[in-house]
Amino acid sequence: MKVLILDAGPIINLSMNGLLEIYEKIHKQGITIAITNYVYQEVVDRPSHIPRFELGALRIKELIEKGVIKFATDIGLAQAEIESETQRWLKIANSVIRSDNHFIEVVSVAEISCIAVSSLLNKKRVENIIGIDERTTRILFEKPENLRDLMSSKLHRNITLNTTELENTKQFRFIRSSEIVFMAYKKRFIEIRDKHALEALLYATKFKGCAISWEEIEQLKRR
Repeated sequence: MKVLILDAGPIINLSMNGLLEIYEKIHKQGITIAITNYVYQEVVDRPSHIPRFELGALRIKELIEKGVIKFATDIGLAQAEIESETQRWLKIANSVIRSDNHFIEVVSVAEISCIAVSSLLNKKRVENIIGIDERTTRILFEKPENLRDLMSSKLHRNITLNTTELENTKQFRFIRSSEIVFMAYKKRFIEIRDKHALEALLYATKFKGCAISWEEIEQLKRR
């Protein structure tokens, strides 16, 4: 089994760009797409009560009801162990950055719940990758040493970094909305074949919140 664990970002991004069918195509390739209860709250529960986002929430809910997107508890994980692992990683992640003798919360519980599911699947030796667009979370687990400059520029103050408990983060693999769309385009999951289509698709994901640079977009276009 191969699992794509989705945070809210890549679901909302593709929904806003009218590209949710990509997840149906991925599902048909035999890849399991999973979310946590925390992510469900962000992509269905909360937006369902906001007229501007209600239609998107209904479309996402339909994918869940069709079994295209599953809950992590549907793939052999217990809710209790997901919650326990989420709280463990949340404590670690929010104890990394300190400013003025106070720890700064840098991640959301939904994002960390995806980390927790990946951690649990890794222990079961199930191949998985986490779909997440948020730059801070990815840097925290990919290159925590780069967080100092990022957070200093965001907060406009000096910070100290404690990464001693982040030694086992190389186990996590990440993919962004832009890379999901790039893969879908290359596999012809998307019908548009105009020569400018790939560029337009990548720009669309960036403008809807995916943390990808212009340079990275140019690199994808050359692949």
